[in-house]
Amino acid sequence: MAHDTAASIIVFDVNETLLDITTLEPLFERVFGDPSVLREWFAQLILYSQTMTLSGLYTPFGELGVGSLRMLASIHGVSIADGDIEELKTRMNTMPAHADVVPALSRLRAAGFRLVTLTNSASASSPTPLERAGIGEFFERSFSVESVRKFKPAPETYRQVAEELRVETSALCLVACHLWDTIGAQAAGCRGALVTRPHNAILPAAEVPIPDVVAAELTDLAEQIVQRWKSPQQPSSG
Repeated sequence: MAHDTAASIIVFDVNETLLDITTLEPLFERVFGDPSVLREWFAQLILYSQTMTLSGLYTPFGELGVGSLRMLASIHGVSIADGDIEELKTRMNTMPAHADVVPALSRLRAAGFRLVTLTNSASASSPTPLERAGIGEFFERSFSVESVRKFKPAPETYRQVAEELRVETSALCLVACHLWDTIGAQAAGCRGALVTRPHNAILPAAEVPIPDVVAAELTDLAEQIVQRWKSPQQPSSG
């Protein structure tokens, strides 16, 4: 790209991108007899969060998560107990970071990039899921969609980050393992970087924005970001 303005702030999606949602599988194995129902639940959760936003409605992500679990239980003909709901909440708040996260964040921070997060989830808990996972100190800010009451990929969610940080959206690069998230970010004027974790890939269709950077591992993605948009604040090696 001839005029590739450097992205200086890297905005990370949280669930599945940084934190490993497969640690929820034992719950779905026990309740449904099939750990892969986790993927069905997560897909329904994303579908209905986006449906609420498109309909001009809002219910917090955690409540939609519980409701989606109850909905799937009805579909599959199984019973959900209060203890199952509590286990879901506990597991969602204690997901570990993927193995490639700390090395990738360390590389980006060392290169001088500012790091923040943007999640559909609530941000009120203390310690936060990021802190519980041991990666909270990497980020200068953690943004939630709560303030705009719209879920990603609504453009307002990405613009609020730019507005709060007092930069143009072109200064932001959204890192996610969900293409719907990078599509939304790019449509709002940000850059997009896709890490193709299992169950996520490029969508080859007309007019679908291709991410600026794509890699299978977050460490490789971070290196590509550094090579493409080295922050002007990068410390001198001398």
